Order: sequence, then C-alpha cells, then structure tokens
Amino acid sequence: MGTINPILESDKDGSYLFVAYDGGMTTRVITRPHCAFAYEITIQTEHPQIIPLRTQRPPAHFHPYQCEYVEILEGRMGLEKNGCDRVLTPEDGQVRIEPWTIHRLFPPPPAQAWEKTQQDDETGGGITKFILSGEDTAELFKLDTIFFQNWYGYQDEVAKGRTRMDLIQVMCMFDAGGSYLAAPLWVPGGRQISRAVGIAMGRWLGAIFGYQPFYRKWTTDWSSACDKMDESYFQRKFADRTKMD
Repeated sequence: MGTINPILESDKDGSYLFVAYDGGMTTRVITRPHCAFAYEITIQTEHPQIIPLRTQRPPAHFHPYQCEYVEILEGRMGLEKNGCDRVLTPEDGQVRIEPWTIHRLFPPPPAQAWEKTQQDDETGGGITKFILSGEDTAELFKLDTIFFQNWYGYQDEVAKGRTRMDLIQVMCMFDAGGSYLAAPLWVPGGRQISRAVGIAMGRWLGAIFGYQPFYRKWTTDWSSACDKMDESYFQRKFADRTKMD
C-alpha cells in the first residue's frame, strides 16, 4: 500500500478504514454521537516506516472550535499539553483536550523493563491502538475525515521521500482543519497571533502560490471538499469537481 487509499476500504466487520506508511498505521472509521470524527487508530510500532518517527514530534498546535478526545486501548502514546509531557496508557481512560489547548501526540520512548505491562508481554509491545475523536462544530473548516485523509496522505508522502515538508502547505492544511501551529507559550497573545498568521499564510497567501488544503488523490468525498473550498475567495479556484489528480 502506498499513500492513503483514495477509496475507503471495508474490513471484515463492514467498517471503513484507510491506511498509511505502507500498513504501519491503519485508521478505522467508527461512530460516536455528536462527534465530527471518530477513529480507531492502530500503529505497528516496529514497522520500518514507523520506527524513524520515534524521534520526531508533529507540530504543536491547537483547535479553537473543537474538543478532542484520546483513549488508549493498547500500548502507550505520548501527549504534550501546554508544554507538559505525559505518557498515556489504557488506565488513563478518555483524555479530553480543550479548545485552544496547545498539544501534540507523539511516540513515547520504549518502555523500560519496570514499566512494561502484562499487555506488552502478550502483544510483544509492538502495537499502539487508540481512539481519536472530536466534537462537532458549526464551523466549516474543522477536524473531520476530509482533513485527516489529506493530512495523513501528505505525511505519508513526506515519510517516503516523495515530497518535502513545506511549512506553507502544513499551515494551509491545518487551517482547513480548524487547527493552527502554536507560537511559544511565552508569547503574549500567542494563540490569537498564531490563528491570524495561519489564516493569512495558509488560506490567503498559500492559495495565491497554489497551495491546496485538499487534494483529489486523498479525498473520498471530493464534493464536500469542494464545498469547503468554495467558501474561500482565495481557494475556490481549487474546487474543480471534475478534477482527477
């Protein structure tokens, strides 16, 4: 498997899923009341495409309009919230991330011998499985499946060396997902400044230079993606419902 399959596949129980990192990460779409999205994500922590990510962290960011929820089912996952790190395990239950909270999920360091659980012994410690969900909002640009398909698809291509990580592309995609890269915590008014810069650079300037928030090759519901882009004067030129990448 290469990038995220543009056609959501069905697994044995009829649920839809998409795959990235050559099978290293599988995302199964599930249903949760009042959620804009809900996924059961399985990461094969010893997969060759995943191992290099152990030393990397995604950008610290925040969502002004949505609460996000993380629940670890198997394994461990790092969470940074407002500059403080913690390692989440199944014992933590569902963890709530409030709007405007600067955060990021990241692979934790390998468990030391005294930290390993019975579950690690049974699975070999090679799987992290968790539920990621977020509340719905009336905002058009928000965290949803259209955003995640494109964001994971882009990361997948970067990991395989097919493209490079481009800050403006990241800001363009994040803005379309109601998300903004965070300024350092010590910056006065940093969140408001970050949001303004994200919109100006990602949505306006990015569109002028040809950066799209969504791409046909990664998006199953292209019509809805076009509806979103149609609402932006700068991005509506990308809303071509006949386009095939």
